[in-house]
This record gives sequence, structure tokens and C-alpha cells, in this order.
Amino acid sequence: MSAAGLLTVRGLVAGYGAAPVLHAVDLRVPRGAIVAVVGANGAGKTTLLRSLSGMLPLTAGRITLDGEDLRGVPVEQLVRRGLAHVPEGRGVVAELTVDENLRLGGLWRRDRADAARALDEVYQLFEPLARRRRQLGHQLSGGERQMLALGRALVGRPRVLLLDEPSLGLAPRVVAQIMALLRQLRDGTGLTVLLVEQNVRSALSVADQGVVMALGRVVATAPAARLRDDEDLRHAYLGF
Repeated sequence: MSAAGLLTVRGLVAGYGAAPVLHAVDLRVPRGAIVAVVGANGAGKTTLLRSLSGMLPLTAGRITLDGEDLRGVPVEQLVRRGLAHVPEGRGVVAELTVDENLRLGGLWRRDRADAARALDEVYQLFEPLARRRRQLGHQLSGGERQMLALGRALVGRPRVLLLDEPSLGLAPRVVAQIMALLRQLRDGTGLTVLLVEQNVRSALSVADQGVVMALGRVVATAPAARLRDDEDLRHAYLGF
């Protein structure tokens, strides 16, 4: 894992209307790492991902991907440059089949042969999806929908995956599978992941680094294992 910051945030201020939610947020996501952003409800975690993916305009600050300034870049161009966002709630198109949902993730790609290879790789990675490729999105279980949302993002071969609350509403067994998959992707493909997660234990168990947010600010950044072992910090900000 390289120490170089693939995704870097400096002085980010963003919010809804005139009220800022994020206050001068600094963040660095090293290449090939899983960085978990944790904190209580209302800490600004989802707002952070929406700002990074272009869904929410910045009031101030700078976002760079591999040194390239992303401020003002349209959402569709961010995807082409390697930034994939899997939002909370998964966002599966219920009326489309599994296969159609996955193909949406690669529609913009010019290398059709590699897009087809990426689709095959997703089916190998998610065997339940391969078995249900002709079924509609609304016919899937919660865990399968999460796999589908992840798979659709991976078909685009992102450099950075922004993943918002992947454990939401899922059984503990399925959550463990999703977290193990993230580790597998990091180790096997070098995928860089910025993970926002309410399930703090699960997030820190898979992450290389942890970032703790409170009231729209970063209050701690450290190796994930150190955050797990810091009793005072856990009690103050993480609730366990």
C-alpha cells in the first residue's frame, strides 16, 4: 500500500442552503487503502461523500484525485476520471434486471471488450448475482441489492470507491461478507475505498485507517487498530 494520497481533501466546507454541515474538513485517502469515516448520526459523513462525488457543491476547499483538481467537474466526468459513489440505500433500478443494472455501470466506457471483461469479473465475484442475472432488482434480497450496487460501480473500473453505509439494514452475516469483499478487492486489485459506516466495529475491522467525524469536523485520524484501542476516543465519539 502506497502512502501517497490518491484522494485528498483540504479545507472542505459544504452544506445545504446557507447552513454549512462540513467545516474545514481535511482528509487524505492513500492509494490502495481502505479508509473508514465513522461517527455518530449527524456527524456529516454522508454529506462528505456527496460533496466528493459532485452531488453537493462546495462552499470552500479543494478536492484532488491523483493531483487533479476536481472542484466544479460535472458528476459524469468524475465517474469517467475514476470516482464511483455507491450511496446509502443502494440505488438499484428496481424495474431492470440484474444484468441490465450492471451494464449501466459500463455504458460510458469506450473499451467495450474490457467492459465485458469487467462484467464477467463481477459475476465471478458475486455468485448470487450470476445465478439471478435475469431477475428484476425488486426481486432481490437486501444483501443481493447491495452486491448489485457494488458490482455496478466496479464495472466502471473505478480508482476510488465511495461507499456509504453498506451495512444498512443487512443481517450481520451479510455485513461480514461485504466487509470481507472490500478487503479482497483492496488486496486483489488495489482498489482504494473511502467507507462511511455507522457500524463502527465492522468498519474499523476492515479499514487501514480511520477518520472520526463529529459535528461536521474531523476530530481524529489514525490507523484503524489504534482507534479501536483508544477507549477514551471510542467513548467520546463512537458510543462503545
